[in-house]
Amino acid sequence: MHHPYATVKNWVAKLKRGDFSTCDAPRPGRPKTVTTPEIIVQIHELILEDRRISAKSVAEQLGISRERVGSIIHEDLDMRKLSTKWVPKCLNADQKRQRCQSSEQHLEFFRRDPNDFLSRLVTMDETWLCHYDPETKQQSMEWRHSGSPRPKKFQVQKSAGKVLASIFFWDQDGIILIDYIPKGQIINAGRSPKVSRSCITMPRLTRHLQPRRNWPI
Repeated sequence: MHHPYATVKNWVAKLKRGDFSTCDAPRPGRPKTVTTPEIIVQIHELILEDRRISAKSVAEQLGISRERVGSIIHEDLDMRKLSTKWVPKCLNADQKRQRCQSSEQHLEFFRRDPNDFLSRLVTMDETWLCHYDPETKQQSMEWRHSGSPRPKKFQVQKSAGKVLASIFFWDQDGIILIDYIPKGQIINAGRSPKVSRSCITMPRLTRHLQPRRNWPI
């Protein structure tokens, strides 16, 4: 049997030192890759503590290979990393009920006169112009079990500051009015002792609607 010269030289040096052992000495190498129930439980606990933890971080904390961590997460725990999805707003039960009632009213109006429904409909919305750095899709990714719903990220969140709010009105023909709210005023009356902007905006909206609806002046 042929052995490399370097190997034989190492054997001779060991024998001269009086080392006749045939077992390999302990040495650093690749992390252990044995999958045990204890390892699976530890990985699951780390993920539940922080669903955004990376497979690399798990491998470093447990001293196993990154490939083994990935195999355990996907095959044994049946989990995958999902990014959050945007939803318009976080509504409570009362807000959801109000929206259901409003939708039912619109359906009733449509049933009464389908042809004239859109021409009589005016939509309004308000927007805060915020300045802050939103969370990226990559930063929002979390570990979830297969079949679990995608995590949600609500569009209305606290930001570093709000600089301006604007009210938009539009119908089937396009934008009717854009009103910018000065600092210190609010949109709806009855919510604050401050001046309500609706008292100023509604007459302006009526004036803009008169030529569109052929209302008498």
